[in-house]
Amino acid sequence: MKLRITILLVAFSSMIQAQLTLSNGQHVLEISGSLSTYYNHRVIKPDATNQNKNKDRFRLRDAQIQLEGRYKNVLEYELQVDFVDLASSSSGIIDPENPGLMDAYMVYKGLKFVDIQVGYGKLFYSRSSLVPFIYSPYWQRSELVRGNVFSRRDVGVTLMKGFWRQQVNVYAGVYTGLGELSLRGDNDASGQPEFAGRIDFAYPSRYRYRDIDDKVSPIPMFTVGVNGRYANKKLPENVGFPSFSTGEYGLKVINGRKYTYGFDASVQYMGFSAQFELHQLLMYPDRLNDFLYQGIPEAQHEGFVMAGGYTIQLNYFSKKLKSIASVRYEELDLNDLVPGNSRRLSFALAYQIKGFDSMIKFQYFNILREETVDPLRWTEQFRIGWQYNFK
Repeated sequence: MKLRITILLVAFSSMIQAQLTLSNGQHVLEISGSLSTYYNHRVIKPDATNQNKNKDRFRLRDAQIQLEGRYKNVLEYELQVDFVDLASSSSGIIDPENPGLMDAYMVYKGLKFVDIQVGYGKLFYSRSSLVPFIYSPYWQRSELVRGNVFSRRDVGVTLMKGFWRQQVNVYAGVYTGLGELSLRGDNDASGQPEFAGRIDFAYPSRYRYRDIDDKVSPIPMFTVGVNGRYANKKLPENVGFPSFSTGEYGLKVINGRKYTYGFDASVQYMGFSAQFELHQLLMYPDRLNDFLYQGIPEAQHEGFVMAGGYTIQLNYFSKKLKSIASVRYEELDLNDLVPGNSRRLSFALAYQIKGFDSMIKFQYFNILREETVDPLRWTEQFRIGWQYNFK
């Protein structure tokens, strides 16, 4: 009886500290989660139709549970679920930035020369995509890396290894190539996978996937990374645009060969930090009437289409004020055959009630310019809300 009471008290104490850890000596399981909600206001264009449908609203963004386990320091696993997006995905809608099933993978660390990850989770491509949302002052990632241009998650196998005290990290993997759609079980008609790889280097010490210098680094630090992806898929003749597999812009999966490559860099010092990221897509659609050609004669497009963009972000963390200020500029060209590109400017402010675990976050969006292939009804957005993590 006393043993049972002791166990209950220990568990209750852990829950009060907002983290629950269970262990039998060889197997350790940690349970954590996140809740976040915000209010969104849009400024609609004066000439937009349906002026009353501006979609101003309160939104519950996250209601997550995360299970992280280790067994004998040989096997690690993670299962992370967002119940908010599980509810919406039941109707066929999946948010690529924040899907209902976020992680479901295992990592075998029993080999000296490489670690092996299998299952579903983030691809090791794009530093901005790999930075956890809970460590960002923004409510939304830049359009370039949200998951509408290239997929952020997929099912597959990843080989990874860190060198020189994890200052150099190498990743290489093979995946279905259908991104979040892979959870439905079927591959495309070709059955071909997608290949992806990444290498990043940091100096003078390990540099985690974070944007904010909340440790107020006493010495300058930097990291650079390069990554690439390749897929050769075949879509059915009757697939139109847009579709779930091709994504909002028709770029995630194409009928033909697609090369994606990018570069990223980050620096931090004394609370200041900055990030730069660039991605380029080179696509060879198999059909002459593919929508990517935008009806342009073959002599002008030469059998390929390019897309891509870049984003720049500047941040400052004040330990005294427990606050983060950030500004982000991004450009995105969805199709080089169509003149012009889109440009966006965002500001973010975050007040830390308890570090990143509890923050009041505000973000302002401004559409400086938009492409004709992606017209919007609004010009500005304001979001303010609260993020709370129990971990």
